[in-house]
Amino acid sequence: MRNLNNVPKIILESKSIGHAIDFKWNKKKINELLDPFGENEDLENLLLQINHKASVGLSAALLEWIYWRFTGYTKDTNDTQKRIEALWCSIDNPEQTNPLLFDTEFDMPASGSVNGPLWIAHMNVRMIDTLYRKGSYYLQNELIGLVLLARHVTPKKKVFDRWFNRIIVDLICLYACEYENLDLDEKEEAVYDSSHEPVICRDFFFDSEFKATNEASENAIHGFIDNLNYQANQFLNLTRIYS
Repeated sequence: MRNLNNVPKIILESKSIGHAIDFKWNKKKINELLDPFGENEDLENLLLQINHKASVGLSAALLEWIYWRFTGYTKDTNDTQKRIEALWCSIDNPEQTNPLLFDTEFDMPASGSVNGPLWIAHMNVRMIDTLYRKGSYYLQNELIGLVLLARHVTPKKKVFDRWFNRIIVDLICLYACEYENLDLDEKEEAVYDSSHEPVICRDFFFDSEFKATNEASENAIHGFIDNLNYQANQFLNLTRIYS
């Protein structure tokens, strides 16, 4: 799975591509997705159990679910694809990428059943990228809204649920958070260095035959990165990659 032109089998099975935009999108749903804390404690507890690189990988995979859902409905998915590519590069080395800035003045509303979900997705990913770069111990909390959004826009939710339940179990087993038992109240200003964590690759999320080892993951993510068009993506820093 060396580039995003290959549609994952599980996403095809979910009937996301080309499906009518028939999900609910109103002010209540928007508010639920923008402020998901407190109502999704079980999901929050699951996400807190995975480490930082796994969290960024999950973010990229969830954004890809959303990317394929809206492909063909708007040209904005080209920007979404660039952000997905940058997230995978950040897992290998954050220095390879530029910050995923998006609507820094919060000018664009989350209205519209196509632009709205994409706005929320990009805003969530921007926050995840920011927290990852600064080493925040609260990174995983930002994934809640992205999980809920990807599920909400997916036509066959049982397919998404089956995928997510399998993935989260594997992530907790293989990419466990190192500070899950610490008191986070004391970590608000502390900086977590995730550079020692093993990398995770796109294949882990979308190739059921992939066997996750450190070597296999390194080879897969480098194969993905090597196939990117760096000059066409403003979030990739070519100078840093080859310096």
